[in-house]
Amino acid sequence: MKLLHNRIRKSSLVLLACIILLVAMYLIPLPYYLKEPGDLEALAPRITVENGHKNEKGSFYLTTVLSTKMNVYNWISSLFRDDVQIEKAKDVNGGLSDEEYSFLLRHMMSTSQQNAIIAGLKEAGVTVPAQHKGVFVTSIIPESKLAGKLAVGDVITAVDGQPIQKAAEMIDYISHKKAGESVNLSFRHHESDRTEAVELIQLPSGKPGLGIMPEDEYAIDSPRKVTIAASDIGGPSAGLMFSLEVYSQTLANYDLTKGYHIAGTGALDVQGNVQQIGGIRDKIVAAHAAGVDIFFSPADMKPGDTNTKDVLDEAKKRGYTITIVPVKTTHEAVEYLQKLPPKP
Repeated sequence: MKLLHNRIRKSSLVLLACIILLVAMYLIPLPYYLKEPGDLEALAPRITVENGHKNEKGSFYLTTVLSTKMNVYNWISSLFRDDVQIEKAKDVNGGLSDEEYSFLLRHMMSTSQQNAIIAGLKEAGVTVPAQHKGVFVTSIIPESKLAGKLAVGDVITAVDGQPIQKAAEMIDYISHKKAGESVNLSFRHHESDRTEAVELIQLPSGKPGLGIMPEDEYAIDSPRKVTIAASDIGGPSAGLMFSLEVYSQTLANYDLTKGYHIAGTGALDVQGNVQQIGGIRDKIVAAHAAGVDIFFSPADMKPGDTNTKDVLDEAKKRGYTITIVPVKTTHEAVEYLQKLPPKP
C-alpha cells in the first residue's frame, strides 16, 4: 500500500512539474518576435467622413504585418507556416520597454490618422487647421544625457523658457549652442509638467543636440468630422491608404476606386508626402493572397530608401501580377487612379 502511495505521489509531482513547464513555455517570452504577412483590412467600414459617401464599387485596403512576441509554443507552430521571419526584439522595438513600445505605436497610428485626414481633405479642396503643441520624443539614442530625465512619449514645450511648437524651432535654437552646454527643457510627462537641465551632446553630424528623434506634436480642427476606427492597429504605415479613403468619401457621387481592389502602404507626413515603412515584402504577399489589383508603394527618393526595390523584387521572385505603383505623395496616388479606366 505504501509503495502504491509513493508511486501516486511521484506521478503527481511529475504531472505538476510538466504542467508548470508547459505554462512557463507559454508565459515566458523569448527575446525575439515572429513576423509574417497579416490580413488586409477594408477601409470603408473603418472610416466615416461627415456628409460623405460610401458608394465605391471597389475597395481601398490597408495591409498589415503580424508581429508576435515569441514563446516556445508559437515558435514551434511557426516551423509549419510559410513566410515567417524571426527578428531580435531589440531590432523590432528599439530596446524600448513593452509599455514604451506600445505607447509609441499608438502615437504613430494617431499621428498617421491626423496626417491622412489633412492630406485627404486637402486633396478634395478642404483646408484643415493644425495647432502645433510641442515636440514629441519618438526615440532617444544611448549617447544622450537624458537618462532618468526624459522618456519616449514626452512632449517638449519650451527650451530655456522659450516656447517651442515645432521640432524645427527647437533644432534651430539648439544649433546656436555648443556640445557640453546645458539647456533647461520644459516638457509634459504623461499628465505632469516638468523641467530638467540637460547637457547637449555632439551628434554624428557634428552639430549639438539632445540625442532624440523629434516629431511635431499637434492637434487638428477639421471642418469635416472624420472618424477612423483603427484602435487595434499600430504604427504609421496606413497613412497613405487612409488618405485615399478620406478623399474618396469626401467627393460626392465620385468613385475613386473605379471597381478595383486597391491596397498599399506608406507613412504620411503632415504635407502628404509618402515615407518609407517596414515589412513591405510581407505586405505584397498579403496583397497577392487577397487578390488585389493595384498596390501603392512608397517611392524610393533618398539614398538608402528600398521600399520600391524590395516590393518589385519580391513580386518578381514570386511571379505576382499585381500592378505596383510607387508614389511620392497622396496627390500622385489620386492622379494615377483618376486616369484609370473603370475596371471591366
